[in-house]
Amino acid sequence: MRILGIDPGLQTTGFGVIDADGSALDYVASGTIQTTHLPRGDLPGRLKALFDGIAEVRRRYEPETAAVEIVFVNANPQSTLLLGQARGACVTSLVACGLAVSEYTALQMKRAVAGHGRAGKPEVQQMVMRLLRLPGLPGPDAADALGLAITHAHAGQALSRLAAATPLAARNTGRYRAGRGL
Repeated sequence: MRILGIDPGLQTTGFGVIDADGSALDYVASGTIQTTHLPRGDLPGRLKALFDGIAEVRRRYEPETAAVEIVFVNANPQSTLLLGQARGACVTSLVACGLAVSEYTALQMKRAVAGHGRAGKPEVQQMVMRLLRLPGLPGPDAADALGLAITHAHAGQALSRLAAATPLAARNTGRYRAGRGL
């Protein structure tokens, strides 16, 4: 299964693509979508750049599913709102491309990749490099996106088995299709 991980950000959105076959993981691609070339006050332009960038990544690498980081609430409410809008543009682009989208918190990703939820960016980068047998460290945003894809490769299998075993579980996995299931 080909998985696209997205680490949303208004200025820099990381993406990572992996192939998962059981517990075997193979690196396909990673990088960032930048909006820093646009004026800081051009929020609609930046959101469109993210939407179009995600659509291009989808066309180029043809993932079967996607995993996106859930926005956290930080001390600055304005920053949280802007990040939420960037995340919304990313999720909308994925859904418009016909992908199922799963959500994971940064804590879940860090636990899956580094073994504990307090891992810093350098530790996530190191572990992603090891898990995917990369020749060098990926950038921090790309590493987080690859970490989300790795998390989905492991957790997604368990969620799928749970959904198949219990009729209510499929409605509570945090996945998007036609709308958010509750």
